[in-house]
Amino acid sequence: VAGINFPGLFLNQLPYDCFSPDGKHILTATEWGSVNKIVAISLDDGTVSPINFDLLSNEGVHDKASQQFVCFTEDGGAIVTQSEANRPTILGHLQPSFLELGQNVASSQVLADMPPISSTSFSSLKPDSCFKPGTGYSYRIISKPPIHGILLLPENLGNEKPPLIVVPHGGPHSCTSTMFVPSYGFLCKHGRYAILHVNYRGSSGFGQAALESLAGCAGSLDVQDVVAATRIVTESGIVDPDRVGICGGSHGGFLAGHCIGQYPDIFKVAATRNPVMNIASMVTATDIPDWCYVEALGIGHYNFSDFRTPTKEELDIMWDKSPIAYLKNATAPTLVGLGMKDRRVPPSQGIEYYHALRAKKVATKLLVYDDCDHAIDGVASEADFWINTKRWFDQNLTP
Repeated sequence: VAGINFPGLFLNQLPYDCFSPDGKHILTATEWGSVNKIVAISLDDGTVSPINFDLLSNEGVHDKASQQFVCFTEDGGAIVTQSEANRPTILGHLQPSFLELGQNVASSQVLADMPPISSTSFSSLKPDSCFKPGTGYSYRIISKPPIHGILLLPENLGNEKPPLIVVPHGGPHSCTSTMFVPSYGFLCKHGRYAILHVNYRGSSGFGQAALESLAGCAGSLDVQDVVAATRIVTESGIVDPDRVGICGGSHGGFLAGHCIGQYPDIFKVAATRNPVMNIASMVTATDIPDWCYVEALGIGHYNFSDFRTPTKEELDIMWDKSPIAYLKNATAPTLVGLGMKDRRVPPSQGIEYYHALRAKKVATKLLVYDDCDHAIDGVASEADFWINTKRWFDQNLTP
């Protein structure tokens, strides 16, 4: 799929209705590189086969679209979804013959292609002003192993070279797929920013070896990949290399802090959400202390059945692998958004970094969301954060 051999199964859990009516297969979706792909797993011999279809054309295979299995239908068909970086989710149906794995393309039909914003006669929002799926910006997959990512570009650029916002995902053992993400669509279409999602080593969907390679190397290996991906794009001539910002939450915020500290000549602005900035001060205050040990020290350094406090030597390593260790180099204006009910990355992490930047006279702004946790995904708070994020980049990435 998209030039990548089957990397193994990467999913949180099997769907509730995952067994085929004939009892011969399990159907599920898995991360396959930067794409979510539906696969059929044979219960006879364990063979994994991709289910190929395209709800938009019903004629070919859409290697770039991300697809999900919902459930089987009474006739033996399946309800599925399909999404792209510039197209919200489409609901569709696969004909019962889709499990005849010898065929190249499964026959499908669209059941619902819903607009991302509802507009009624009682609303001041007119249908013509709504986002039209598939328009406003384009996207492409970047695959230069071990560097992988997704690049979003505003339409009608002409000779214009847009500023670039680099987006490393959180986790770190997760993956940004080609599914539609409204917040980054907003920045790309309405801010006219190029958006680069980076799936650095340690991301899921690229094989177990790549996944485990990051343990003990956080703050170095992942940073190297983010920088390498950024350079691939800036050296292509597509974007303005002098206007590069970085945006991320959780481990993505950790990488944003590292990038503005280790590479201040590349990354000129940052926006973060609940970022990890000092692993040493986080390890005894988080609900995932194992994250601190494994990502900073490596596999085998945490006993999941017996809690203990870190040693002085371990705290030294944790501090060395944290963004706070590179604070002296940081000059980029930095936005910090915090959910004050976050137990994963305590708000003290962002507050510590915010005050440290202020003490250095670096431009910074703190957004506090009292009722939010790690995700900052309440309707009002999410909208507020992304509007402020766009304003922050608009103010600080000007020509």
